[in-house]
Amino acid sequence: TGKVKRGIGTIRQDLNISIRGGEKIEVKGVSKLEIIPKVVEYEVIRQLKLLEIRSELLRRGIKASDMTNSIADVTEVVKDTKSRLISKSLRRGLRVYVLPLRGFKGVLKIEVQPGRRFGTELADYARAWGGVGGLIHSDELPGYGISSDEVEKIYEVLGLSRDRDAFVMVLADKERAKRALSAVAERARYALIGIPKETRGANPDGTTRYLRPQPGAARMYPETDVPPVRITAEVLNEALKYVPKSPEELLRELTSQHGLSNELAGELIRDPSIGTYLDLVKELGDVVQPRVIATTLMIHIKGLKADGVNVDLIGTDDIKEVLRFVGEGIVAKEAIPEILKEVVAYRERGVNVGVNEVVKKYSRISISELRDIIRMVISENRDVVLSRGSRAFKLIMGRVMATVRGRVDGGLVAKIVREELDKVLK
Repeated sequence: TGKVKRGIGTIRQDLNISIRGGEKIEVKGVSKLEIIPKVVEYEVIRQLKLLEIRSELLRRGIKASDMTNSIADVTEVVKDTKSRLISKSLRRGLRVYVLPLRGFKGVLKIEVQPGRRFGTELADYARAWGGVGGLIHSDELPGYGISSDEVEKIYEVLGLSRDRDAFVMVLADKERAKRALSAVAERARYALIGIPKETRGANPDGTTRYLRPQPGAARMYPETDVPPVRITAEVLNEALKYVPKSPEELLRELTSQHGLSNELAGELIRDPSIGTYLDLVKELGDVVQPRVIATTLMIHIKGLKADGVNVDLIGTDDIKEVLRFVGEGIVAKEAIPEILKEVVAYRERGVNVGVNEVVKKYSRISISELRDIIRMVISENRDVVLSRGSRAFKLIMGRVMATVRGRVDGGLVAKIVREELDKVLK
């Protein structure tokens, strides 16, 4: 219909995942279908790791009574720290609070999912319940500018064993610190039981984060706080204004007005990118031909994906920008896939490069420059040209295109190659 929201995040899948001995965990908001297997795999890994942590804590003889909600203010201990993170927080009027975790030495750094440790799980609870930015735990110290001496002093103040115990730290006001660390203490105690029943949110890499506890049986459907809406004749008449064109009407428009072939138009109508196409035509129709827009979406982008290029790193704004450059004659339409491929390559290396920077490499060359290049290639292969005659066209064309691909229209290259070959062969 063209009226549905599109893009990453607009289609969201919810998953229920469980393993033997674990819990049924609800994962909300998986935005891409292709990462569902990874989300499932990572959740299985997480639950298995949490069960291993439970076994390790029980092996150490840790009991729930060993873990209290005894929160200590250690601001005075670190008031002269060289840690910029702490110093900045102290200047904002925040204080430094810590929660002892007896027997947890080394446990907080156990990886439960790629890039996420048990300490990260506790930090999720601190954020969700206390509204803090995160937490620091002893298994990652010294670090963040916090020295070994400062860590030793905190252990002394808390009366903890450096060889056996751990602690977590938050930078917050007293009320938020209390909420955050109380939630952490409760989660740490549950580590002795196993896996808490949680609703978790999906991250783009397939890992998950804590959102909230799972609702109980008291939850009611439909939502009781949403008032019913009466559908009147006026509402229905207003809705008629937004009825989209039928596929048949749209096909006629794409072929007769946009100049698309029946085959390309039919594929486009059946593809989710039809809405993006119509938006781009509406915005760029005076600058670039609709056929070029359709080819970019249906052939170039899909071709790049088939070649293993991570097209998820190409946004609509990138496509719009490269099309605008084509429409303004700055680059040839043949350069579109090469430009987008190069943009992705940069972004995969962590370099945030825009289309406008890559385009410089593909700027058009003049006809006189093109003719000079063709003449040079023919000269370098003169013996082959004279022996093969007109059959040398493919060889010359290929070698010229290796130099000018993306910088000039291929049809123009072919025309001038034939002209220059004819001059040599006469």
